[in-house]
Amino acid sequence: MIRETVLQWLRETDAGRLEELWRQADAARRQAVGEAVHLRGLVEFSNICVRQCTYCGLRAGNQGLGRYRMSAAEILECAHKAVEFGYGTVVLQSGEDPECTAAWLAEVVAAIKAATPLAVTLSVGERPVADLARWRAAGADRYLIRFETSNRRLYERIHPALPGVVSDRFAILRQLRELGYEVGSGALVGIPGQTYADLAEDLACFQRLDLDMIGVGPYLPHPQTPLGRQVLDGTAAAGHEQVPASEVMTYKMVALTRLACPGANIPSTTALATLNKTSGRELGLARGANIVMPNLTPVQYRALYEIYPAKVCIAESADICHGCMTQRIQSIGRTVGGGRGESPSYRQRQGVGVAEKRTDL
Repeated sequence: MIRETVLQWLRETDAGRLEELWRQADAARRQAVGEAVHLRGLVEFSNICVRQCTYCGLRAGNQGLGRYRMSAAEILECAHKAVEFGYGTVVLQSGEDPECTAAWLAEVVAAIKAATPLAVTLSVGERPVADLARWRAAGADRYLIRFETSNRRLYERIHPALPGVVSDRFAILRQLRELGYEVGSGALVGIPGQTYADLAEDLACFQRLDLDMIGVGPYLPHPQTPLGRQVLDGTAAAGHEQVPASEVMTYKMVALTRLACPGANIPSTTALATLNKTSGRELGLARGANIVMPNLTPVQYRALYEIYPAKVCIAESADICHGCMTQRIQSIGRTVGGGRGESPSYRQRQGVGVAEKRTDL
């Protein structure tokens, strides 16, 4: 029953009917996490990556991309900027950079924790459990790793394994939970070959994993990737059940994610804002989201962190980005959240006693 209702919403095209979905998601968000929108300061500290993912512009095979890795001092400076802006969290994100060693990143995390009150979120890809444990011991609070799609064959098509290594992000998510992290994951919307049934299973996975943060965003083709070239020249595989990589489909997934997992933190993503530069973030927030991630990455590096092209805000300073985000949040009658902004799901597991209700879709 729940699955059929999800599929009906995913296929719904009537704008009036969808207004009811938006209303339900916004009400569930208000009840579960309140009016506050939490700002997570994003630091894209390295665009070096050993993977050959067919959809991502950071892939090792993209020879046209200038590579960089920020120093520990530069990262710490960004963390201090997050404190200055009143953020409760800094998110350290990179490609799978082999020179980002467990020891080096542990020192960075420990330095941030010693110098600031910030929660530290890591998003550095697939790493051995020993690395994850070391970073947790150094003070890392959260870890984000999107499984992208629950369809294993589609996942292997877009995310080739490294030689001799099995890629199992669901196993990593379980390891992160055992280590005591707040755990985040998510999925892409509109991957060529992705069906409505795949998205319904993605939502079921979000529930089963009991995630603390869930990011869903549209697939945006990059011309320097194999999959992007196929999309742009019209040769990408797509059947009659192909999910569109559209703004509206992404809002549907944001809304359904809120209804399925009311206590999760859900971002209104930069990819949404790239599709709709005028009001993409605001519409995401009005349809279930409660997180935005203003960019703290120094301007000289931002354009080089090109997972997809034409990303918004790559030329804006951190100060401008902060001011813009704050104004956008206030313009829709929401408040800027303070503190670390743990998810109600996480607080409940820690014994704080926050009640949570799942909505029967």
